[in-house]
Amino acid sequence: MSDFTIGREGASAAVRSPSDLYRAVWRWHFYAGLLVLPFMLSLAVTGALYLFKDEIDKVVHADLKRVAVSQQVARPPSAMVDAALAAHPGTAIKFTDPVDPGASAEITIHTADEGNIAVYVDPYSGKVLGALPDRGTIMWTVRYLHSLKYFGSYTRALIEIAAGWAILLVGTGIYLWWPRKQTGGVLSIRGTPRKRVFWRDTHAVLGVFVGGFIVFLAVTGMPWSGVWGAKVNEWANGNNFGYPAGVRVAVPMSDEHVDHIAKTIWSLEQAQVPLSPAHQHGATAISLDEAVATFDRLGLHHGYAVNIPTDAMGVYTGSVYPDDLSQQRVVHLDQYTGKPLIDMSYADYGPLGKAMEWSINVHMGQEFGLANQLVLLVVCIAIVVLAVSAGVMWWKRRPAGSLGVPPMPSDKRVFRGLIAILVIGGIIFPLVGLSLVVMLALDWIYVRTRRRRSI
Repeated sequence: MSDFTIGREGASAAVRSPSDLYRAVWRWHFYAGLLVLPFMLSLAVTGALYLFKDEIDKVVHADLKRVAVSQQVARPPSAMVDAALAAHPGTAIKFTDPVDPGASAEITIHTADEGNIAVYVDPYSGKVLGALPDRGTIMWTVRYLHSLKYFGSYTRALIEIAAGWAILLVGTGIYLWWPRKQTGGVLSIRGTPRKRVFWRDTHAVLGVFVGGFIVFLAVTGMPWSGVWGAKVNEWANGNNFGYPAGVRVAVPMSDEHVDHIAKTIWSLEQAQVPLSPAHQHGATAISLDEAVATFDRLGLHHGYAVNIPTDAMGVYTGSVYPDDLSQQRVVHLDQYTGKPLIDMSYADYGPLGKAMEWSINVHMGQEFGLANQLVLLVVCIAIVVLAVSAGVMWWKRRPAGSLGVPPMPSDKRVFRGLIAILVIGGIIFPLVGLSLVVMLALDWIYVRTRRRRSI
């Protein structure tokens, strides 16, 4: 039996395992943990911070984002844009309405030297408070770290792999936790921190309580993955067209997508942007002030962003995605007449779009207010404890000089059913399937290498 084990686990270790199936599940639980726990630690810490993005940004960037409430009438948007351009010359491409009376306005400017920057303006005095790189707040950095986008677009593929293996980790963990006549370690924790059984019980009991949350977070994190998320997004929006059925009207459409011109929700990333219809030579475009007045009249939730057209066929796009899903809205205005070309809200999404956006809203701690934030904060802390307890448990169990991989089952045919289940998951999530093949190959190579050395 020692020929088929990794490290220095001998036959006696294999004999102590309750069953071949238990050994197989334990082995793959170990592999899943080895692969995914570093990602889960990172996701848990950054996710816990991002739950309180608004609260943290208001404190860290209070000098830019917060202003003294005044009885004065707010300056016209065009005046605020002019003030921002006077301080930072360039082209204004977006105006963001103050979300509340104590908030500043944000003007996004494309500059020749610094790229896109966000300039913050006091809406009452018109004073420029300062500037940051576009999406340069502390919480945008945390968000990019959480999604791994900070390290490049290709790293989004790791989200799918980590999420898929996290689901495998929970499934195999529940099997290992399942009561088998033991009196402790099911809902109670035995021993003290000096003993391995304490860490085993902590890991098992805590894992079974938060396992469902981990699966939910893994599944709802999949939309941002590089392969599965992109393909499901394309399929859900109907051949790469993102507007729900019944919303599209007979207007010319550009090749541009909403996600390229404005921050948007997952369901609308592939939504095409309409064009302002052709007008007679010399037609005059409406002003930003008129566009903002139209968005106000249409009832967009405060804090909406207005993308300013940069060419003759462009449109004014007003978009807002507050915590309240019913207030989500995207409106495109003809830049010449000011008439809405497309007006889309959460109520217009199809069943799949509504389900995805609801689950994503819960994932981000927004759907149920403070309770949502606090529950997920506890889950994030629990994930950190799970990772730490797994590391301590492994360190206490592993033989000196060995990786400590759980022993192979004596009858390796038990792997067939387990691998069949894993293959099904790999087909649903392609990158997970690819990583599974790699892990199987590495396991086989390592076992063969150890076997040859022992001959």
